[in-house]
Amino acid sequence: MPAIPAIGATQPVASSYLPSVDRTSDAGGQGFAASLTSAVDNVQSLQSTSNGLAVQAVTGDLTDIHNATLASTRAQVTLELVAAVRNKGVDAFNEIMRMQA
Repeated sequence: MPAIPAIGATQPVASSYLPSVDRTSDAGGQGFAASLTSAVDNVQSLQSTSNGLAVQAVTGDLTDIHNATLASTRAQVTLELVAAVRNKGVDAFNEIMRMQA
């Protein structure tokens, strides 16, 4: 039975599509608001890139379908993450509103 060749070194996931977090700022709401704003801006950027590559694919100008697939998946996953964070924030707000004084 032949030996299975090694896969090779894995590379870390690029964090360029994740919002950067400034941990040196105060613990107030400004840091959270800035993080959310950055995340939404990042989603818009990823979707714009994905749409541009989709147009290239439709027009026949796309040279690498792999990049288009990755861009589309990154945009989708990031949008789902931002939506989940938003939903948790709304749930937390509703729970606070239901608390009795």
